[in-house]
Amino acid sequence: MRILVVDDEKNIRQTLSAILSDEGHHITTAETGEEGLHRLGEIPFDLVFLDVKLPNISGIEVLKQIKNECPSTEVLMISGDSDINTAVTAVKMGAHDFMEKPLSLPKILIAVQNIAEKRKLLQKCIIGDEVTSSRYQIVGQSKQIKGIREVIQRVSKTDAKVLITGESGTGKELVAYHIHKQSSRSDQPFITFNSAAIPNELVESELFGHEKGAFTGAHQQKPGKLERANHGTLFLDEVGDMNLAAQSKILRVLEEGKFERVGGTRTIDIDVRILAATNRDIEALIRRGNFREDLFYRLNVVPIQLPPLRERPTDIPVLIEHYLQVYSIELATPKKCFTETALRQLMDYSFPGNVRELKNFIERMYILSDKTELDEGDVYPNLGSQIGSAQDLLDDILEKDSFKDAKKAFEKYYFTKKLEKSGWNISRLANEVGIQQPNLSRKIKSLGIDLSGKV
Repeated sequence: MRILVVDDEKNIRQTLSAILSDEGHHITTAETGEEGLHRLGEIPFDLVFLDVKLPNISGIEVLKQIKNECPSTEVLMISGDSDINTAVTAVKMGAHDFMEKPLSLPKILIAVQNIAEKRKLLQKCIIGDEVTSSRYQIVGQSKQIKGIREVIQRVSKTDAKVLITGESGTGKELVAYHIHKQSSRSDQPFITFNSAAIPNELVESELFGHEKGAFTGAHQQKPGKLERANHGTLFLDEVGDMNLAAQSKILRVLEEGKFERVGGTRTIDIDVRILAATNRDIEALIRRGNFREDLFYRLNVVPIQLPPLRERPTDIPVLIEHYLQVYSIELATPKKCFTETALRQLMDYSFPGNVRELKNFIERMYILSDKTELDEGDVYPNLGSQIGSAQDLLDDILEKDSFKDAKKAFEKYYFTKKLEKSGWNISRLANEVGIQQPNLSRKIKSLGIDLSGKV
């Protein structure tokens, strides 16, 4: 477990640190309550040893803040005064136990073992639920994430249209799912439609369905995503990539609650809540004539802007702890942790792929490393290309013996960065850089750029 010892007596900190480290736990110490709370804000802990009498802020006040901000963290109170009232107060406030000084090391070890077993048992009890729901949690304690949770709670009580914007990998579908699950439609379908993942000529058929014989290959009637979402929620992911014809039909659904299948004449009434998301600049698309302004205003009743991970770095250790827990359960392996140096290295990384990149990185660590404690040597080779500086790239290019090799190194870097910015959407990137999609696909393959798990 990761354990924090908060005590103003140096010998207590040193003794507990030595004993618990020998048992295989990862120990951090703090001399004051303020320092302890600061540590808790940086790194999630499983257990805190907390002295009652501390300078400035008391242990009881620290306990109160821990239980408010980190309710799953266990706390063992320690004190040199055998005050029964203080002990009762601490336990009522959520402390696991209360121990008197001088500390009995056998009792300490037993208590720590019991807490570790309790946490393992809780994990086993909720494993089914956790595996199912872990991918649908909005994780973070930053001001931005707290604000987004508040907006979700408010907008979920209504049928208002919501437009969720943000970079690829920030969790737009996650927000839409939470709006649905907290709404009165939560027991009805939640259907996702990604415009960027479907060729333009098939968008209307997939979204609105088609009648038999509507086009070559339409051998039977097929309801679309919109009908499947009836009475529930339809999430239009990457709506900025939707073609103008489909936009017109969606606008009619929003205004009248009606549509026709492709190749059909019968008007179908629909009761569906529509949520939309995009990582593109919709207003710029409107100026270029690629997105309907009236549709934008219909969708953008309540805007939710998701910040990139680099703008909320305090959430990085919380997300790391969350996914370390998730993949330990999913892969049925001992839980891993990072050294403080490795955590600082991760905190300094910009994560251009946002939460998706962080999640994939943690999963990669579980698959590739047998170690339970991961250090900076494990982190460096497994992060994205941004961990190296521009000077590193230039040096690498200049070291190439031939112009052909130097050009290939630059092209690999260029197309990798462009793909990251376009959400790994080859079709969109082809339009942006003026290369036909088949040619771009061949170029990416020849450069050895790995697209697995990204498209």
